[in-house]
Amino acid sequence: MEAPDGPIGPGSDGPSDADAAAVDVPDGIADAVDADTGEGELERTIGLSGGLAIGIGTMIGAGIFVFPGLAAESAGPAASLSFAIGAIVALLVALPTSELATAMPRSGGGYFFISRALGTAPGAIVGIGLWLGLVFASAFYLVGLGSYAGQVFLEAGIALPLDPAVPLGVAFGAGLTALSLFGTDNTASLQNGIVAVLLVILTLFLSYGSLDALGVFGTERTPERFFPPGGLLPVFQTAALVFTSYLGFAQVATVAGDIKDPSRNLPLAMVASVLVVGVFYVVTVFVATSAFGSGRLGEFGETAMVEVAREFVGLPGAIAIVVAGLLATFSSANASILSASRAVYAVSRDDLIPAAASRINLRYGTPHVALGLAGGPIVALAATGQVEVLAEVASFLHLVMYGLICVALIRLRRERPDWYAPSFRCPAGLAIATCGAAASFALIAFMRPASIGIGIAVMVAAYGWYRHYATDVELEGRFRND
Repeated sequence: MEAPDGPIGPGSDGPSDADAAAVDVPDGIADAVDADTGEGELERTIGLSGGLAIGIGTMIGAGIFVFPGLAAESAGPAASLSFAIGAIVALLVALPTSELATAMPRSGGGYFFISRALGTAPGAIVGIGLWLGLVFASAFYLVGLGSYAGQVFLEAGIALPLDPAVPLGVAFGAGLTALSLFGTDNTASLQNGIVAVLLVILTLFLSYGSLDALGVFGTERTPERFFPPGGLLPVFQTAALVFTSYLGFAQVATVAGDIKDPSRNLPLAMVASVLVVGVFYVVTVFVATSAFGSGRLGEFGETAMVEVAREFVGLPGAIAIVVAGLLATFSSANASILSASRAVYAVSRDDLIPAAASRINLRYGTPHVALGLAGGPIVALAATGQVEVLAEVASFLHLVMYGLICVALIRLRRERPDWYAPSFRCPAGLAIATCGAAASFALIAFMRPASIGIGIAVMVAAYGWYRHYATDVELEGRFRND
């Protein structure tokens, strides 16, 4: 059976309940569905600056406020090199993704590319893995959000009987999922506003901190040994942990159909957003480790940046970073919850999970079932409070997808199907894609065994589901570019 390309009722040969009521679907949802199925053409309204805002906005978030203490504890000042390694891996994947996105401008991003290039089984593993990868990432962001929300009480001098990070993270998760049900019309403008505020705060703070660290003014500090006792091994292990910070660059590819002059603006937006965010991360770790020794910085945990700001600027700096951390973790959690529900919608549309998962709430125009399938597991995982495991499992599942994206490009370049006509061609495409695949898979080897085990279990379960439910679905090569 080939799943139809029709509007909202994937997996059904006849009209579904959603199809029958299509006349009542809000215009915005109808437009999105048309874009997903290839029926109609999107108006290209997003320029280079808009693409950069999407890429930077999805990455300059929780990682920059949650990871410095954890990373410095593992790799010392060389944690800045860990973030640079993550940026290099992301860059090697960004160019192949740009080419695939201009050839297949559809929602679903990496899942869509892989399922059409490599077939249903890899598509099912990646699609379900992307859904659960975003679930783990969202839970990680929520624990970070809870940590910064708890810091508000500490700054106000209010003593709490227990660490509020996990309960507050769970509460925020439930609240954001419920909020998403009532529509996302203002999400983009809210996200852009948050990003603008974050960039201003971070630029001012990091400029001051860098000058202080370089000895231009402030307290003279004794440089710490750059590499930790374990040499390069902790650096690569930390790179695997913090790669969660770079998960957002591929989000630019999901709006490829909306971008003006995609052959130019799409690769520029993806590559430039990784470079900008990578510089921010590297400088942040440099500034943080210059303020305190890496051991002491690690003791501060998820809110280490608050203490760094307090060291440099005093209470006003600490308050500014608390506000920025709240905005960043809120932004990352909100965007990831929405993305997780969109991943559920994408695999349901292709009949890899029951069609009910893609139903649209006709009152609010939101995928309420998909939101439930995303929000429920997110809240449950946030309740564990296992920050590092949550981050690594999210990185594992995304790195598998990124590696397979590169494999997809290699296959399409070699087989040259008639429908594959990208408007952007990755320079030295086969070489870049080979390096991107190798780097993505290699980084997984440096993760802790528990994270690898959970990631493999998710992939095995996804394949088992495919064998049980979707072996008669054929996705390879199924693409229309009407």
